[in-house]
Amino acid sequence: MAKYVLKRLLGIIPTMLIIVTLSFFIVRVAPGGPFDGEKKLPDVVKKNIEAKYHMNEPLLKQYGRYILGVIQGDLGPSYKYKDHDVNFFIGSSLPNSMILGVIAITLAVVFGVTFGILASVNQNSWVDYLSMGLAVIGISIPLFVICPVLQLVFAMKLQWLPTSGWFRSGDPWTTVIMPSVALSFSYFANIARLMRSSMLETLRSDYIRTAKAKGMKRSTIIFKHAMKGALLPIVSYLGPAFAGIVTGSVVVEQVFRVPGLGKFFVQSSFNRDYTLIVGVVIVYSVILVVMNFIVDVIYSFLDPRISYQ
Repeated sequence: MAKYVLKRLLGIIPTMLIIVTLSFFIVRVAPGGPFDGEKKLPDVVKKNIEAKYHMNEPLLKQYGRYILGVIQGDLGPSYKYKDHDVNFFIGSSLPNSMILGVIAITLAVVFGVTFGILASVNQNSWVDYLSMGLAVIGISIPLFVICPVLQLVFAMKLQWLPTSGWFRSGDPWTTVIMPSVALSFSYFANIARLMRSSMLETLRSDYIRTAKAKGMKRSTIIFKHAMKGALLPIVSYLGPAFAGIVTGSVVVEQVFRVPGLGKFFVQSSFNRDYTLIVGVVIVYSVILVVMNFIVDVIYSFLDPRISYQ
């Protein structure tokens, strides 16, 4: 197991190198540049700016300079926001996206697993239909519809929660509730559906039939024996889901004014801010790679049949 963990950790290095390399060259091949605007800059001014940021050098030399900076933990300057570098924007906004993502994925897992189990043990009953109906709604309705509806009901009509804001910016802690619920909704739906189908399949297994034949309690069969096997697809889903919930929170962050990383990713794409684009891609890729690694390790604890040599 230790050898496998070490190999996977070392395997992250070439994976990230490929991602950084592709991102670096793709953003520079795309039309436009960070200093292009509605009003064209004089050639002398543009050349001076490019010289300041070493953009007049050959592309391979720029790449080597950037890779060396990334190794040292420096993601470079922002071409549009002159006062701060990329590290500052990521360092100030990533914690907000992570907090929102962790709360949202926790809500999705807790309620998704609960509703999935209830639906499976009460198959073809009103509990099953209600749970899966909520799941279908969660999958069908997009975030840009869910967010305003939550604001209309809970902020404007009932006045239970603030319309927008973020608790780390001085607003009340209740500002985290609506964006977390909105962001978790589609993930809750997927987890509930996965849990239902996985639990149904597990409950039909031979070892569960044996446990029933021995006269074990229903609760013991479900939570002690069936739960471990049924959670395997959920664990597989959680790796990319957590990365997706952090990277896909752009709509939620915009609607609820959460100062997260998604805002800078969108703005940097419009501004052709090369270093900020690649910096955000690196952060998102690290989250995805690390979460997939953690999922593989957890897998071996949940299923004794899986062994990593």
